Amino acid sequence: MATPEQESLPEPEPRPEVDTPGAGTAAHDDAVLIGPVAAPHLHVMSWNIRRRTVRFHPRVADRWHRRAPGVRALLQAERPTLLGAQEALGDQSDFLAESLGGGYGVVGHGRGPRGGGEASPIFYDTDRLELLDFEQTALSDAPHSPGSTSWGNLIPRALVSARFRDRETSAVFLALNTHLDHLSARSRLRSAQVIREHVLRSDLPAVLTADFNADRTSAPLAELLQDAALAETWAAAERHDSHEWGTFANYRSPRRDRPRIDWILATPGVRVLRAAINPQRHGDAWASDHLPVHAVVTLPKEGDAP
Repeated sequence: MATPEQESLPEPEPRPEVDTPGAGTAAHDDAVLIGPVAAPHLHVMSWNIRRRTVRFHPRVADRWHRRAPGVRALLQAERPTLLGAQEALGDQSDFLAESLGGGYGVVGHGRGPRGGGEASPIFYDTDRLELLDFEQTALSDAPHSPGSTSWGNLIPRALVSARFRDRETSAVFLALNTHLDHLSARSRLRSAQVIREHVLRSDLPAVLTADFNADRTSAPLAELLQDAALAETWAAAERHDSHEWGTFANYRSPRRDRPRIDWILATPGVRVLRAAINPQRHGDAWASDHLPVHAVVTLPKEGDAP
């Protein structure tokens, strides 16, 4: 990652004094962890919001009507420039868009044959980012056949890829979002290989948000980081605004001895100024069984070497 000495880290937005950024305890209020950032910086966020369960009697912590207010409050506090969400059903994707407000656009739809079911949508601040084009492909041997499966996964998996132009800097970049299979190790690895090839073909700066269902020692992560095709933003960050929490907290207080399975990766040349894993609980319930992951990045200027 490029770290030019002449550039300074963006100052964080003023926020209430809480224990979270550095003290290591999970906050239970509406404090902002990262919040809005000014150009040329981008606030990138990845969050598995947990699908609305269809079970007749889901456990209390898992009930969407209890979690939704916390989802809304966290998004309105953080205001990411770019959000890659996972496990969003159609009505939940609509709820995320409504919570972020009219200044946000969204691309990506359900992974099923007719565009229904869980989605991995990308939400973006339209005041800052201009959508140039996007595509959604199946992570399978038939990428242009929606709902197709391969490599041992029993349910479809998809990749959403979008090209954006930064209205402030004119930089063009690629944003990708996905959710890899939770059961098939072969599917996770083959999917990672496809994603890596996609990034290398684009020849653009790229950021990848994802729930990999895999930790830092896994084969999919090693594949994506191979030959510095991508880098892990937590490791590359110049500053951390939280402890390195395990990201699958499962509606419990975050713990540092749990693995990270949710990630933000970026190509060489993308400067990572800040990174965080968000342990905030807004209201009386955990918003999801996963914790959001954040990175504040700066895209390389045209002509910069990676």
